Amino acid sequence: MKQPVFALVDCNNFYASCEKLFRPDLRHTPIVVLSNNDGCVVARSKEAKALGIKMGVPVHHIKQEIRQHDIQLFSSNYTLYGDMSHRVMMTLEAMAPRVDVYSIDEAFLDLTGLERLMSYENFGRQVKDTVYQNVGLPVCVGIAPTRTLAKLANYAAKKYPATGGVVDLTDPARQRRLLARVPVGEIWGVGRKISEKLQAMNIVTAIQLADADLSTLRQRFSVVLERTTRELNGVPCLPWDDTPQPKKQIMCSRSFGQPIHSLANLEEAVTHFATRATEKLRGGGQYAGELMVFIRTNPFKTTVPQYSQSASVRLVKASQDSRVIVQHALNLLRSIYRDGYEYSKSGVMLGELTDASGVQDDLFDTAPTIPSASGRSERLMSVMDEINRKTPAKVYMAREAGPAVYAMRRGHLSPAYTTAWGELPVVW
Repeated sequence: MKQPVFALVDCNNFYASCEKLFRPDLRHTPIVVLSNNDGCVVARSKEAKALGIKMGVPVHHIKQEIRQHDIQLFSSNYTLYGDMSHRVMMTLEAMAPRVDVYSIDEAFLDLTGLERLMSYENFGRQVKDTVYQNVGLPVCVGIAPTRTLAKLANYAAKKYPATGGVVDLTDPARQRRLLARVPVGEIWGVGRKISEKLQAMNIVTAIQLADADLSTLRQRFSVVLERTTRELNGVPCLPWDDTPQPKKQIMCSRSFGQPIHSLANLEEAVTHFATRATEKLRGGGQYAGELMVFIRTNPFKTTVPQYSQSASVRLVKASQDSRVIVQHALNLLRSIYRDGYEYSKSGVMLGELTDASGVQDDLFDTAPTIPSASGRSERLMSVMDEINRKTPAKVYMAREAGPAVYAMRRGHLSPAYTTAWGELPVVW
């Protein structure tokens, strides 16, 4: 049986790189991308990292650095990032027989048997050059016999410029040399708490974890850490999974750009969230059997009265119809709403998700039109999704008047360079 080999391809500073791609004037300028409502730093260019800008820092804490170093700010442009991610993944799927998309900016490739055609390092450089040629985004490539080692190889490709962005860890001796240099906290799956416990056991580096007694690790931690340790020793323990797992829950929530004081405005927001959650539900071919709605004030604004509440309902029949979900969501909202508060966030969560085979009719509903009514509902939702997917004019629920009241603050939003004709970049 052939020894499996994996590559992890990870985009460098993904959000920041997407913003710089269409702004060549900012090629060497420090930039940061902000979270919802332009609150905190969620991505940094390499220049911003060199200035010591930390991930997650509130933007108002770095006002002096922004002025001093002319740091450019960008609001999160998820439409742009999602489209650029799709282009990267399509490029990778054309280069490897199997691709497992791990997140928006990274994917595992199955390279088993590739050594008969070319060296792994040459292939890694080919991937790096092709993604940059096709999409314009820089990536690093880590190659190893297990996914955990591939993650570690990718870490080294980013940390050490001399590697040129590609590290091949298929050689056991090279694996050991790198493991001796990497802190245990940098290992994939070893979080802060586990890292602290391991360091208390004098396990400080990755190689010390690789050499640790497996039975002791299983007894003191879990079988998950035991598998991680086996993977550090070149034994694959994580199964290949190129089929996305069905979602168990779908959440759609948001902090508002400004406080909301009325039930009517909250109803617009909750209708919007319920509609978006149900669109995602239909996109996965699923039905929801449970619905939860929550509202809350700003817990950090201690000068105003605080209120937080949620309510849920179990549906008699699982549904993917926006009209059904929205009506239940509004009923829940009205039951928990209290006047006199400044609401800063609300959300909708769908649970008890199932596919069509798990949908059961109501035992006590004997109306003969139920099957045809169900069919009409699915056709209506399908038409609505198709219109919203293909045309700029959107079909929405009547109660969803528009996002003006509850919209996020996005004062530094870049254009939709790749998804809107009117915002295509212009070259003079």
